[in-house]
Amino acid sequence: MSNTLQAVRGMNDILPDEAEAWEEFESLVRGWLRSYGYRPIRTPVVEPTPLFKRAIGEVTDIVEKEMYSFTDALNGEDLTLRPEGTASCVRAVLQHNMLYQAPQRLYYLGQMFRHERPQKGRYRQFHQVGVEALGFAGPDIDVEHILMCQRLWDDLGLEGVRLEINSLGSSEERASHRAELIAYFEKHEALLDADAKRRLHTNPLRILDSKNPDMQDLAEKAPRLSDHLGEASLKHFEGVQNLLKDAGVPYRVNPRLVRGLDYYNLTVFEWITDKLGAQGTICAGGRYDGLIGQLGGKPAPAAGFAMGVERLLALWREHQTGDMGWAPDVYLAYMGDAAQRMAFGVAEELRSGGLSVLLHCGGGSFKAQMKKADASGAPLAVIIGEDEVAKNSVMLKPLRRELGQRAVERGALVEEISEYLFEADD
Repeated sequence: MSNTLQAVRGMNDILPDEAEAWEEFESLVRGWLRSYGYRPIRTPVVEPTPLFKRAIGEVTDIVEKEMYSFTDALNGEDLTLRPEGTASCVRAVLQHNMLYQAPQRLYYLGQMFRHERPQKGRYRQFHQVGVEALGFAGPDIDVEHILMCQRLWDDLGLEGVRLEINSLGSSEERASHRAELIAYFEKHEALLDADAKRRLHTNPLRILDSKNPDMQDLAEKAPRLSDHLGEASLKHFEGVQNLLKDAGVPYRVNPRLVRGLDYYNLTVFEWITDKLGAQGTICAGGRYDGLIGQLGGKPAPAAGFAMGVERLLALWREHQTGDMGWAPDVYLAYMGDAAQRMAFGVAEELRSGGLSVLLHCGGGSFKAQMKKADASGAPLAVIIGEDEVAKNSVMLKPLRRELGQRAVERGALVEEISEYLFEADD
C-alpha cells in the first residue's frame, strides 16, 4: 500500500494545463466586471460561525449539514470556512462603513467550502465569482445583473443557457404563504419523503425545490407564492420583466424557484444548462434587502449573484475549438558555455520587449534541445552557438511555418520577432 499522501476528497489540485485555462477565464471575468463598474473586494476564508447562521439561516442545509466549522483552540471562538461569499462581503462593508460613502458595486473571486458529496461540477472546495450591489433599491439593478450574465455567456461563446426568474415577495408575504404551504403539506404528509418531513415546519419553501421525482406532482400543485404578493412586490417584478423584454432577453417565470438561502426576497433568478447533468445551475442570485439590517447595519437594499467557476469552466471548455494551453513566444536554445551566458542576457532583453521566453536548461545535444523547442508549442526558436557569440547575433528559426532560419542581429531581435508574431496572427 502506498504511503503517498493524497488531497482531501472533494478538494482538487488544479494542474498547470488546467490552471492556465483558469487564469485565462479569470482575466476575462475581471475585464467583464470592470466594464460594468464593479470593484474587487477580498475577505478572509475563515469567518465567525454566527455570521453564517444569522445570514443564511440555521435551518438551511448549508448551516445544518454542510459547513466546515471548528473551535479555535487558542480562544474558543467558533469559526467556519466560508460556504458562500455574500455574508462575508456584507460583513466587510458594514465593518468598514462603506455604505456611508455611497452605494457599492463589488465583486469577489475565491474558494468556498461545503461538506457535501463530491460529484461532477460540485466539490467540497469550490470557487465562485460573486457580484454584490449594495444600496440600490429598484428593479434596474436586478436587470443589470441579469444582463451582465448574458454578456458573459456571449463573451464565452456559451449556447443553450436559459434564464428562469421568480419573485419571493416580502417577508410578510412569505410568512402568509408559508402558513398555507404547511397546511397543504400536512394534508399530504403521507406522500412526503424524509427530507420534506424534516423541512415541513422549519423551511417548507425548500420542499418546492425538491429534486425527488416522487415529490414533483405534489410540489407542482402546492399553493403559489405569487398569489400572496402585494402591490409593491408585483410592481417590482413587473418592472424587472419589462426591462428584460426591452433588452430582448428571453426568460421563464418559474414559481417553484425559491433559492436555498433564507436572506433572499423579491427577485430571484437562475441561469441553467442541460449540458452538465443534474447540476445544471451555473449562476444564481437575486435581492436580499433584509440582510444588511439582519447583520446589524442600518437597513439598506441589496442584490447580487454568484457563479460556480468549476461548472462554468467545464461548459466553456466544451465550446472551445482550439488548444487552450499556454505556449511561449520563443524557445531559446544554445550550445557552449559562452553561448549559455549570452542566452541569459538575450532572454531578459526579449522579456523586456514584452515577449515570453522559455530558456533551455539542463544541457543536452542541439538535437535534443530542438525536440524540446518543438514540444513547447513556441512558434519560434532562437539559437545561439559559438559563431553567434562571436558576431553578437542569433539564429531565428520558425517552428510552425515552412520558412528557413536566418541570422538576426541581437539589437534587432525584439522587433524581428514581434513582426513575425504579428504576421502569423494575421
